[in-house]
Amino acid sequence: MRNITHIPPEPLKPEKRIFWNPTIISLPYWSENQYLLVSRIVTAGNHQENVICEANVCYVGSAEDAKPGEKPCTEDDLKLLGPAGGMRCASAPLALNVPPTPAEKCHGRYENFVDVPGFHDPRIFWSGKGEPLMMQSRSRYACFGLWMIDLRTLHPPLQNLLASSPSHPSLGPLKSYPTLTELTRNPSEARSSIEKNWLLFFQSSGESYIHYDLSYSRNNSSRGRTFAKVLGNGFTTANLTDPLEMSCLFNLDASETDKAKKGGTWHQATNSLRLILCERTDKKCKATEANTVFFAVIHRKFPNYLELPLRYERHFMVWSAVPPFEMLGISQHPILMANETASGWTQSQVWDDDGNNSAIVAHTKRSRNATEPLGGKDYWAYFTYTVSMAYAWGRSGIEEVSDKNVGYLDDEVVLGIGIDDMGEGFARARAGDLVQCLRACPGRAEATKRED
Repeated sequence: MRNITHIPPEPLKPEKRIFWNPTIISLPYWSENQYLLVSRIVTAGNHQENVICEANVCYVGSAEDAKPGEKPCTEDDLKLLGPAGGMRCASAPLALNVPPTPAEKCHGRYENFVDVPGFHDPRIFWSGKGEPLMMQSRSRYACFGLWMIDLRTLHPPLQNLLASSPSHPSLGPLKSYPTLTELTRNPSEARSSIEKNWLLFFQSSGESYIHYDLSYSRNNSSRGRTFAKVLGNGFTTANLTDPLEMSCLFNLDASETDKAKKGGTWHQATNSLRLILCERTDKKCKATEANTVFFAVIHRKFPNYLELPLRYERHFMVWSAVPPFEMLGISQHPILMANETASGWTQSQVWDDDGNNSAIVAHTKRSRNATEPLGGKDYWAYFTYTVSMAYAWGRSGIEEVSDKNVGYLDDEVVLGIGIDDMGEGFARARAGDLVQCLRACPGRAEATKRED
């Protein structure tokens, strides 16, 4: 993981705000900057604020260590980002001005949310048509819900950028969501008071689908996995899940002996990306229905004794790329970045793959009584959570915005990561590395014949 700073080069005023929940997309190849970054600001009171900026990543070391388009970190970069460098806003972040979305049906223990209108915790991603979209919350139909809007409506420079493609002159992709549009669940009685963390599947045909639930709803009802086709203006079909599909998340703890790894609740975390299961450098590689999937981050959330977050375990889920989007596999183990920490284990357990740290810990245990971290590395964060996922900037070849949502195994993915609800960072990894070591989902149950 690496750091993010919203302080641009030659800032006009000091920056004292705290930024968190970074959601990131890469910009087109003809852009002067690499990424678009939307972050939430820590505020006093119930209201929320979010800002947007274009950003770049600098590198440390030799030019051989650089990714395409990156520049070496300056002394000022390293002062703000730390010795590993990271992502920095190219200009001062601007406030995202979105009309407030109401929370109209908050009852019982959710009544206080009526006084906290949206928008909340936005997520940004590319559609399959090349639209830069933003999803955010509150609801007219429930207490929490999800709205969609095209970012070009809110951030005009993005409209100018997408209309200036040197290889495909146009006004940019048509807007499916030019104004705030609430997404719905059909039928209405299927809705819950709290609807959040939905993700979308964008097919190459231009059609889109909303994936609502992985397995079980937040209130542990028997609603099960649900997804629906988007018809337009936020309206959808009824649930299209294969009724014979068996749950991929059922009984995962059956063979688990470590109590710290048992339990928890599953939540969708990021948008999905379309992935072709061969390498971009393989000239024989052609996208087909058989070798194309969707994948996304899902969290397994563990609370502490106060029911506050103890840790969010990051797993990658893979679906078929064609309806009914069969769940194909899930990470066998939680995925941590190389320098990431997670509470629930001791510090020496967290860093057990660091040879130097293990040697320090072993020496401390032999020489004296001590408590964790036993002279070794400590936690730098108690919990992290993944907010967004996008293909990284600088892929080879001419890439139009309609290609931003699809990639290959050797393409890099950039993850936006929140830290302790008060900070932010990002990580990059090859897509193929993220979807290796999967546990296969059980698939469809065989229909049994009923005897008369």
